[in-house]
Amino acid sequence: MKLLSILLLLPFFATAQLIVNPEKPNGKEFAIVSNQKASCIVYDGSENILVAKVANFLADDVERVTAIRPQVVNTMTGAENIILLGTVEQSSLIKQLADQKKLDISPIRGGWEKFIVQTVKNPFPGVKNALVIVGSDRRGAAFGAFTLSQAIGVSPWYWWADVPVKKHKNLLLKETRLVSHGPAVKYRGIFINDEAPAFRNWAKEKFGGTNHKVYEKVFELLLRNKANFIWPSMWLPTMFYVDDPLNAKTANDFGIVVSTSHHEPMTRAHNEWSVFNGGAWDYQKNKEKLQEFWRGGIARVTNYESMITVGMRGDGDEGMSEETSVDLLKGIIADQRKLIEEATHKPAKETPQVWAIYKEVQDYYDKGMRVPDDITVLFSDDNWGNIRYLPKAEDLNRSGGFGMYYHLDYVGAPTSYRWLNVSQIERIWEQMNITYSHGVKNLWIANVGDIKPMELPISFFFDYAWNPSSIQAKDLPAYYKNWATEQFGAKHASEIASLLALYTKYNARRTPEMLTPNTYSVENYREADRIVAEYNLLAEKSESIYHDLPAEYRDAFYQLVLSPILLSANINEMYVAAGKNKYYAERGAGAANFYAQKTKTYFDRDEELTRAFHEDLANGKWNHMMSQTHIGYTSWAHPPLNTMPAVSFVQLQKTPELGYLLEYGRKPSWGWLGVEAEWAFSEVMPVFDAVNDQNFYIDVINRGQGELQYKLQPKQNWIKLSANSGQTQYHQKIYVSIDWERAPKGNAQGEIVLSGAGKALTIKVPILNEPARTAGFVENDGYVAIEANHFIPSKTKISNMPTVVANLGRTLSSVILDSPIKFDKPQKQSPSLQYEFTLLKSGTPTVSTYVSPTQDYKKEGGLKFAIAIDDEEPQIININEGESSPDWNYPSWWTKSVGDHIKEKQSKHKPLSAGKHILKVWLLERGVVLQRFVISTKPLKPSYLGPPESKFSATEK
Repeated sequence: MKLLSILLLLPFFATAQLIVNPEKPNGKEFAIVSNQKASCIVYDGSENILVAKVANFLADDVERVTAIRPQVVNTMTGAENIILLGTVEQSSLIKQLADQKKLDISPIRGGWEKFIVQTVKNPFPGVKNALVIVGSDRRGAAFGAFTLSQAIGVSPWYWWADVPVKKHKNLLLKETRLVSHGPAVKYRGIFINDEAPAFRNWAKEKFGGTNHKVYEKVFELLLRNKANFIWPSMWLPTMFYVDDPLNAKTANDFGIVVSTSHHEPMTRAHNEWSVFNGGAWDYQKNKEKLQEFWRGGIARVTNYESMITVGMRGDGDEGMSEETSVDLLKGIIADQRKLIEEATHKPAKETPQVWAIYKEVQDYYDKGMRVPDDITVLFSDDNWGNIRYLPKAEDLNRSGGFGMYYHLDYVGAPTSYRWLNVSQIERIWEQMNITYSHGVKNLWIANVGDIKPMELPISFFFDYAWNPSSIQAKDLPAYYKNWATEQFGAKHASEIASLLALYTKYNARRTPEMLTPNTYSVENYREADRIVAEYNLLAEKSESIYHDLPAEYRDAFYQLVLSPILLSANINEMYVAAGKNKYYAERGAGAANFYAQKTKTYFDRDEELTRAFHEDLANGKWNHMMSQTHIGYTSWAHPPLNTMPAVSFVQLQKTPELGYLLEYGRKPSWGWLGVEAEWAFSEVMPVFDAVNDQNFYIDVINRGQGELQYKLQPKQNWIKLSANSGQTQYHQKIYVSIDWERAPKGNAQGEIVLSGAGKALTIKVPILNEPARTAGFVENDGYVAIEANHFIPSKTKISNMPTVVANLGRTLSSVILDSPIKFDKPQKQSPSLQYEFTLLKSGTPTVSTYVSPTQDYKKEGGLKFAIAIDDEEPQIININEGESSPDWNYPSWWTKSVGDHIKEKQSKHKPLSAGKHILKVWLLERGVVLQRFVISTKPLKPSYLGPPESKFSATEK
């Protein structure tokens, strides 16, 4: 038998363990199932309906594992072993155990969503053993039961991602007492949004619409992830309370708190206003009609647990008019609270309410508008995962507290992202870590679009909301592995964890919807080829795992790992092919036609991969879920159809014709009226130096039709080639390197003769073969690139050391200050980093510091760090300098930073001599996320990610 620990699966339990299937049974374990017999599940008939539902869910889960379903009863039976499920206040059986001192429920009594899982000997007459699952309330009982479900091997995603359940004949539980501390964040939920065409058409096909049947699946998913809150699907013409009268009742039966989104006050869906024939959405002109409308909204939820959205935005999630004043908005909320009191017959403060500070409403808050203390003030990110504002310490003493609305999906500027997961859990952690530390603990809600394919970030968002203190930066790599283990078992968990971490990292560099043929450079730093190679390596690894997995795991692996990787790899390769088509067309190469055809091939493959997801996966269970258009955006709004990137074809001569392109060489000139000049091609390759030991390519191109035969002949024996001859219909790259042992010392120049199709061309190969004392990162072609986590380990320990967040960012990892401490300038105790580098030539450097696009959430003049080289005076760099409030006119600084997922902050420094130097960086406050540095003494070549990291010399030599 195999040990399965709840610690492995649920990181929010810091100490307690729940272990099933002990390796060495000793006869003292509680038998959930043993010898073809299951313990009976018992609950008190007076309990809330949710307890009865969960008792049956637990029975179903046991059956999934053992093929034996426990009996579920609502009165005590004569069973020898029972699983007792109940709540502190409503279960007479639980009270009896507590009164007899057989069960201590004091740690959870009066708590919010807390639970205890405990084995009890001889709990009742005739009962030998009981496994008691008791909640402080109905959801606490549910969370306790689903904790057991996870421990026996039923993933929260068993239905939503077809994760199989590992079978066992017996289920034995060690004697245990597990006491949960309850959630750190009171309300934790999702917003199903932007749900057409995917979620809506899927729900219509599978359930007949967005009705209570589909919501039963959604609500079960929430409970299994220990969540309790929802903003339901609302895109026109969807209306949660109207489309199916059972929706609200079903939510209440499942214990899910229903609210409505930031622009749908008083429980009313947006489309209800037009159905209501309300007229103008204007409180000054149409107050009576709006109040009538809202009064009806409140009336239908008075018997349900809900959170009422108050306030008002413009019609259809638009901004409010410029004439709208703070006083008017205050008056609207005051009137809404009166309507709530009329409907509930109790003070407004006894009904949970939320005021969403979204887009232009932030301006009202900034101007000093406040609402009654019992209303939860819901802040938001900037729609791209960057927190806009957090409360001051002096504002925290309010009973309604604060919340955060966070996006994993978005429709809006600069370009919508709705197709695949583009949210790194590391960025979610970093931003929500700051959020929680600022006292935002009452409500966390994530916009998850269609739910699929956001499974991983949804899991993380809820796990972190349950207990933020249990997931530190160092725990993030393990989270991927634990999650992969839960879904697919241990065999490939490490490999799958790496795939999940990297594909979301790559997608977060540039969302698929924002890709263009020009995103990644075809010319510089081999960037486009590196991007394609990175994705294709993930695709290769994931396909290998897919075929090695047992057949029952393949559907889950396909939708959670393989499909998003294949789709992502393919669309990136399509855009790179289109970029190469343009590149070669401009240079008169037949390769342009090759890449035009490749672009079409990848475009067609995107359609085929989508078809496979819809039709082949799980027998068509997820048809429509990947139907969101994602190719051919021309504005923020999605295109009506996927549109292939434009390509060009070139007319070629009938016979092969030799040409070549050099890495970093100039664009060729083909002469006047087709008469080729001697200077048509770049003649000189970049300089090779012995310190960096580079290789550069000669791109042999065919300017005609048919197969081009070619040869390359070095004139010096110290010139090495990856190939000396070849044939190509389009183009081939030959890589040139130097044998430094044979090469002459100092400056020298060799030659390569390229011949073919009756032509011979000479290419010059300049070298610099001089020794240099190097240490740290070494200059190459006028730049030194350093990843932020490659700092010199400090021998001096201070109280606030910088924290490395592995995998966070576009290229490698990031470094942050995970502490509320703030410094105005570098001090002795300031967290600092040092990076050693070597310049091969003297020059005046510019340092480009790449930081995550964090907003000035403190509203105190910007977030800052300091930087210096060697012993110069540190410069204070404000990462928010020049950034006016977005005010939702989408300024260029904001659209660029969120689109690129980076900010590049430049600093000028004093002239430096050739030799070793130290780059010094001080983290002055939380929120600055350092990703990388590029020190340049001449202009960098255009690229998206910047030059790759420089060569590192571990010891001075």
